Amino acid sequence: MTPVISKHGFQRQMPRGKVLPTVSAGYANNLLQFAVSRGANAQTLAQRSGIDLKDLRDPDNRIALAGYIALMNVSKELCRDPALALHLGAAKDFREISIVGLICYAAPTMGEGLQELNRYARLTVEVDVPADGVRFQIARVGGATWLVDRRRDPNGFPEMTESTWSRFICETARHFPDAAFAKAVHVTHARPEHGADYERVWKVPVTFGSDKNAIMIDGSWLTLELHQPNRYAFGVLSTHADRLLKGLENAKTVRGQVEGVLIPLLHKGDVGMERVAAQLGLSRQSLYRRLKQEGVGFEQLVDDLRRRMALHYLSGKKTSVNETAYLVGFSDPSSFSRAFKRWTGKSPRGGRSD
Repeated sequence: MTPVISKHGFQRQMPRGKVLPTVSAGYANNLLQFAVSRGANAQTLAQRSGIDLKDLRDPDNRIALAGYIALMNVSKELCRDPALALHLGAAKDFREISIVGLICYAAPTMGEGLQELNRYARLTVEVDVPADGVRFQIARVGGATWLVDRRRDPNGFPEMTESTWSRFICETARHFPDAAFAKAVHVTHARPEHGADYERVWKVPVTFGSDKNAIMIDGSWLTLELHQPNRYAFGVLSTHADRLLKGLENAKTVRGQVEGVLIPLLHKGDVGMERVAAQLGLSRQSLYRRLKQEGVGFEQLVDDLRRRMALHYLSGKKTSVNETAYLVGFSDPSSFSRAFKRWTGKSPRGGRSD
């Protein structure tokens, strides 16, 4: 199975001591469904790319970027379309793929939507960008305005450049047919065999082997007003996206990784540091040192996780006290009661919401 991070940010598989870059399941599912619409078989796509179709059901789940790249390569092969990424980006609105698209469209203008895209872009796909975290930058060079994709090593996966610029250009043309936007496109990779498809899809001159991945744009695009911006929807969506972003960040910390390993083990009571370290591909001493650098000890972490999970289970009467004791790793309900009183000053029954 492809390494997956749930919508709560808990990674289930990872290489030794390293967290893999990911894409949202919604982003990956969009590619899979597009390939299916072009004649590919879903089961074959999943099997050959190493993706479990069940992991695509929740669009907020995380799929390893490596799995997405494999899915793209298999899709191109099975659909017999080397320009599949160009067509993928042109086919569907961003808001149908990701919560990030919904947030961008709820902004008043394209320029403000671009700011939100930079803020939440990692929820769609995690890529290596400069230290300031800004992936899409507006740059003015020699009197021209450029929309620049600043991700590092773009030639390692040029299909992302193809789909990204197709989405920007074709979506704008679809919703704002009279608006000025793209004047030319530069890409850093060499001209592929399907190079003629670029100008056919984008309808502007394309320069290959450039020093930048960028669209030369009409500056008026930034002030283009979006249709029916909704501040209420923007607030609700942003709140949800902030939670997802926090979960994604937590998965990058050692503490977050340890908690991700521990959660499915708590009810078994088998939460020894040796076992957790082994699942993370670390020695016990290395895990100890890394947790210490984040200011937490292993036993403290386990205790705090049990506390938080117990409060979660008991709130809203989700489980009984005895069930909660079992779920957080206490074989003896009386031991759980003592721990709960130490955590909260109350008995477990007093911690249930009415």
